[in-house]
Amino acid sequence: MTQLNPIIRALRGDEAQEFLASHHVGRIAFSLHDRVDIEPLHYVYEAPWIFGRTSAGAKVLTLAHNRWCALEADEVLGMFDWKSVVAKGPFTPLDPASAVDDYDRALTALRRFLPSTLTDDDPTPHRNILFAVHASEISGRCSVSHGESDGSDENDGLATA
Repeated sequence: MTQLNPIIRALRGDEAQEFLASHHVGRIAFSLHDRVDIEPLHYVYEAPWIFGRTSAGAKVLTLAHNRWCALEADEVLGMFDWKSVVAKGPFTPLDPASAVDDYDRALTALRRFLPSTLTDDDPTPHRNILFAVHASEISGRCSVSHGESDGSDENDGLATA
């Protein structure tokens, strides 16, 4: 029996953006000095923006000092069957008093994902800080255990918004 090797390749820019748009759970990575933190969160991607919400705490304080962050979303079906996308850019907390249009756009996007966002029926009302990340860089990779190459192996998979 012949064993086929997995095919691992970079995602094209459109594939990476489509993946981000079709998923809503990821991890945000941020750092200050020599300390890196990673936290899970829900998000909505509307090119070129990633919208999410969080609660007050260390993440928001850290990102106030160093706005650059990365968001990673994955889909893992098996050891050699997966996709992973990373978007990088500046984190901006949205204040309804000073950035009404941006805040409303983020809230509308989040309510398409979870209609009860910031209503009386919100399952996580403590997550009341909306934010946006401008996805300045997007890259991704995938692995297929027994697939055929589509010739994209030489593509670097980097999309710039």
